[in-house]
Amino acid sequence: MTAKTRYDALSSDRSQFLNTAQEATKLTLPQLVRGEEENYRGAKNLPTPWQSVGAKGVVTLASKLMLALLPPQTSFFKLQLDDSVLEQGGFPPEARSELDLSFAKIERTILDSIAASSDRVVVHQALKHLIVAGNVLIFMGKEGLKMFPLNRYVVERDGNGNVIEIVTRERVNHQLIENDVPPEILMKKAEESVVDETTSPDKEECDIYTHVRRENNRFVWHQEVYDYVIESSRGKSPVDVTPWIPLRFNTVDGEVYGRGRVEEFLGDLKSLEALSQALVEGSAAAAKVVFTISPSSTTKPQTLANAGNGAIVQGRPDDIGVVQVGKTADFRTAFELASQLERRLSEAFLILNVRNSERTTAEEVRMTQMELEQQLGGLFSLLTVEFLVPYLNRKMNVFQKTGKIPRVPKDLVKPTIVAGINALGRGQDRESLQAFLMTIAQSMGPEAIGTFINQEEVIKRLAAAQGIDVLNLVRSMQEIQQERQAAQQAQMDMQNKQLDVQALKSPMADPTKNPALAAEMQPE
Repeated sequence: MTAKTRYDALSSDRSQFLNTAQEATKLTLPQLVRGEEENYRGAKNLPTPWQSVGAKGVVTLASKLMLALLPPQTSFFKLQLDDSVLEQGGFPPEARSELDLSFAKIERTILDSIAASSDRVVVHQALKHLIVAGNVLIFMGKEGLKMFPLNRYVVERDGNGNVIEIVTRERVNHQLIENDVPPEILMKKAEESVVDETTSPDKEECDIYTHVRRENNRFVWHQEVYDYVIESSRGKSPVDVTPWIPLRFNTVDGEVYGRGRVEEFLGDLKSLEALSQALVEGSAAAAKVVFTISPSSTTKPQTLANAGNGAIVQGRPDDIGVVQVGKTADFRTAFELASQLERRLSEAFLILNVRNSERTTAEEVRMTQMELEQQLGGLFSLLTVEFLVPYLNRKMNVFQKTGKIPRVPKDLVKPTIVAGINALGRGQDRESLQAFLMTIAQSMGPEAIGTFINQEEVIKRLAAAQGIDVLNLVRSMQEIQQERQAAQQAQMDMQNKQLDVQALKSPMADPTKNPALAAEMQPE
């Protein structure tokens, strides 16, 4: 069965969700999701909503999710080592600090790579699709992340929600596939297709399908054009490090696709859209000024229309009137209802609690994460499991293959990726360690820290928590002891020299005053 056949077969299950997504995007961001028949390259006139609450809500919620998932100024994951591994492997206790420093270096390498790439831009766009359409597909390729909206892919899942099949559809130029497809196939399709006379040959496009299937514990995929399999496009990967990540916003038991946040408040958005249109059109009608002149008046309408400001015309003021729209009370009712709907939608999309700051702190990130958890009912945790964990697993797998980070033996050391609210793990470790040291100093005195606490271990753990490389920065205890011994030896040598000088200055060292010394110095 070809990829096109599977795409058409699975599209029927997607049609209802796609229609809902199109309805939701018309009230928020019309450019996000288009119909299946929409031209991929052609720019069409998109509908403009009468209100901006939907668009503002989607952008605000996406930004908050982005801040919580991929914070720009702090580490959002942590590599942990189980204590049982240390005990079973025979590692000394001080090995934990060294391993934490190594893990912190790996984390810093991955974070620097993410900061230098366009991943955050693609993820932010994907989050907007999740909020509006409830579904989005992310592909982690060699050149970075690539996003597929709901109208460009179909998916099949098993009863447990695990992905077993994905088919994507893209429109590409003929020139991009000339080297991958036999010429006879292209010639045959050119003869069968009807080309518009206004379309130049270099702008002819075709559909390319990517078919992803799960086989046991791995995913395999290939691309097809005109039902022809492109051999160079074949690929495979284990399930846990797959580059294909289909995301859902809200999951419903038995449904393959997810449902977006906008769908939950679609009624309020429709009501606000209708009221906003009525208020705008009614206000425009009320603002229109129309003068009336009595039919029996001697004042001519043309004279009044051509009269300038301060002009003197002949006529009676009673013959001239102004038409006024007496709908002020109706406007007030509509305005109050629209304001109420706007407040409800602002609370739903977390618009009210927005803090403007030049620098994002770790505490702000934690507060945002807690707010998301409370308001969205575990959605943030769901995104952590379905997006961050596969994303980080894929990153680490690629970096290990390319040699950017060292390979970790799975039989001895198995890192655990901690993401989500616990993502600030190293920052929490730092705060916990500082609180512990402060408690000891307050309860037992500052001298207790130097007596009972291993200062070298404290420095290593603080460096690991901060993600700082201590190589050639912090001196080891051996170096400190050597310097102390050298300083003590130098002090002892100085004291001995002083004693020798003092001894030479004493009367006992003077032959003229010490007869015994003078007798020893006389030649025999």
